[in-house]
Amino acid sequence: MPELEAVIGLEVHAQLRTDSKLFCACSTGFGCEPNTHVCPVCTGMPGVLPVLNKKAVEFAVKMALAVDCDVNHTSVFARKNYFYPDLPKGYQISQFELPLAEHGRVAIEVDGTAKVVGITRIHMEDDAGKSIHSPTENVSFVDLNRTGVPLIEIVSEPDMRTPDEAAAYLKALHGILLYLDICDGNMEQGNFRCDANVSLRPKGQKEFGTRTELKNMNSFRNVQKALAFEIRRQRELIEDGEDVVQETRLFDADQGITLSMRGKEEAHDYRYFPDPDLVPLVLSEEWVEGLKRDLPELPQAKRDRFARDYGLSGYACEVLTADLALAEYFEAAVRAYDAPRDIANWMMTELLRELNQAGISANKSPFSPEHLAKLAQIVDQGLISNTVGKKVFPELFAKGVDPEVFVREKGFAQISDAGALEAAVDEVLAENPAEVQAFKHGKKKLMGFFVGRVMKKTQGQANPKLVNEFLGKKLK
Repeated sequence: MPELEAVIGLEVHAQLRTDSKLFCACSTGFGCEPNTHVCPVCTGMPGVLPVLNKKAVEFAVKMALAVDCDVNHTSVFARKNYFYPDLPKGYQISQFELPLAEHGRVAIEVDGTAKVVGITRIHMEDDAGKSIHSPTENVSFVDLNRTGVPLIEIVSEPDMRTPDEAAAYLKALHGILLYLDICDGNMEQGNFRCDANVSLRPKGQKEFGTRTELKNMNSFRNVQKALAFEIRRQRELIEDGEDVVQETRLFDADQGITLSMRGKEEAHDYRYFPDPDLVPLVLSEEWVEGLKRDLPELPQAKRDRFARDYGLSGYACEVLTADLALAEYFEAAVRAYDAPRDIANWMMTELLRELNQAGISANKSPFSPEHLAKLAQIVDQGLISNTVGKKVFPELFAKGVDPEVFVREKGFAQISDAGALEAAVDEVLAENPAEVQAFKHGKKKLMGFFVGRVMKKTQGQANPKLVNEFLGKKLK
């Protein structure tokens, strides 16, 4: 049996962050009463005419430019015809033969290996509604609030070979969308979601194997788990001499498995044709170039700059730029106190822990960048030890107070008084004569024991540098 490799392609839907829908003025707000954000246009009543949302086009073009796509200056909206209860028009307005953009690329890195994943196309479309199935009654409900919400679909080339590469690609897209501020990236609400196509083939073979389509993956972790299970399932079928069936499968997160949803022997016939109510979308070169000039610094460029300007490790750059709010918090703190590595360390350990526990992003932190900078500064200056800083951090974060004022008021300031520290050192040596003798006979590792006892005696407030100096003199 030849070695098998996976072939993975992803279709990502991202909801654009507009106030109104793609072809009408209805609100895109989430969580409102069902069927309140609807009108004759988005529900497809006879005689209505759609009007394209310019802001949605702007957002879609920005994403296309950010991933190096060729933007087509003329694209066409098409009707994608199918029946489903939450699709009141009986069709989606999408793009088919002439999409908005094509031939893009996204750079990823997995386990230190760089790779480029191609993007086949980006097109615009309006979303369908939402079907809600009652767990207790034999009845279903339809909420049309989401009908007509603007989406972009980002279709990758089948360039990924492992679940880790797929997750890295998704995270890269997610980060770009957030940096552009055109999608909130909320996967639980379905504002950033993906379907995966996966197949196996002998390594080195150009032809693809029989693929399955995976749905219902609402987190990066679930995408990895679903792909890993499906690859394993297909490999076992092939090794047992059985055929892989082309079908759509759902991922069951509770069981960690994929389940057959429906067969898909042939591609759906959606009977695409140009929408007769919408003229071709024509974009001027000057307008597109203007959007390109105004693009913000994107995640990869920011990572490169953080490494170059601040001397941070690759891991630190990855963590701090994964979220735009976190990156901005870091730079604000460094402007307040120029110690980028110290600030990065405080953020990646203490700050991120508190943010995660509170379930908030850095721009909502009660502990400001300037406060974090002050904390790093007073530790560097010796007012408090690093240990005390970590001990009081949760309270500093919760109260959002000035660290220097707080530690002075609480009496946490580090003891640097020579007389007091020397007395504490003398007491520790007098209390541990056996260890003193052992140290003098060569057990130099006991230095840590003595430092620890002095720190305990001073409730962790002794200046470690001075403690070591006194111990060094007295243990000669």
